[in-house]
Amino acid sequence: MTKIGIVGYGNLAKGVECAIAQNDDLELAAVFTRRDPASLQIRTPNVPVLKLEAAADWKEKIDVMVLCGGSATDLPEMTPQFAKDFHVVDSFDNHSKIPVHYAAVDAAASESGHVAVISVGWDPGLFSVNRLYASAILPVGKDYTFWGKGVSQGHSDAVRRLPGVVDCRQYTIPVPEALERVRNGEDPELTTREKHTRYCYVVAEDGADKAAIEQAIKTMPGYFADYDTTVEFITMEQMKRDHSGLPHGGSVIRSGVTGLDGESRQTIEYKLTLDSNPQFTGSVLAACARAVHKMAARGEKGCKTIFDITPADLSARSREDIIAHML
Repeated sequence: MTKIGIVGYGNLAKGVECAIAQNDDLELAAVFTRRDPASLQIRTPNVPVLKLEAAADWKEKIDVMVLCGGSATDLPEMTPQFAKDFHVVDSFDNHSKIPVHYAAVDAAASESGHVAVISVGWDPGLFSVNRLYASAILPVGKDYTFWGKGVSQGHSDAVRRLPGVVDCRQYTIPVPEALERVRNGEDPELTTREKHTRYCYVVAEDGADKAAIEQAIKTMPGYFADYDTTVEFITMEQMKRDHSGLPHGGSVIRSGVTGLDGESRQTIEYKLTLDSNPQFTGSVLAACARAVHKMAARGEKGCKTIFDITPADLSARSREDIIAHML
């Protein structure tokens, strides 16, 4: 049995909680929050909800701590700090800053003798593994990653922070023509704008300057400036009725050739279609928590990524059962 603690209780943490309930070898030990614990009603009975500061008292009661903070400001500080006292898992997803995050977490976990797995989910995470497998198998080729159609929580949050915005759902949508060209083996050179479009449904404050909001969205560097972006203003009632879910998904495609003269065209595609992004990501985090517990039991320490986790460590099944029924 792996006893898991959860830090935070937003959508991702709720997804982890649901995943724990589906696995007989995982047990939710406690939830830690910066909010008033009395204000939270979790779904698992008889599990304490505690202030974040109380986590240190649970060092001997928790096997793995799953950190469900945000990548922008929470996890860069939270993961190294918690790695001093616990084996940890996080879903840090700022791709360009992963090396820096890795170094900070590795220093803390190596010194304390803990195992810390960072940047797991579906991208980074499962998509990362498939990019690695595919590029190793088809060294002569190109990688393509398409996200969506789905809600980008980070982009939605960026819009919600603009003056005059009450709420937003931002959908990332692959350009169908680009996706088809890749699947056809054309190996096109595609710009950011040619691969995806973005669609924003925005609820504005009464009297807000909608033209200014739209301009601010479309010119936002790092988020929308490099994309063809559509902004549609809707009511809060429409938002709750039509955009309450958090679907997502995407495809990783490797298009390459084999043979001495490159005469054979080969394509590898891995695809996800998700009704709930946080619930699926939570399921990945739960499986990785199991793997961390196994790795720690073998005496491993330091920071790890999805590349360092064996498929067998992710599974609750025995090695013999996996070989007999899955190989």
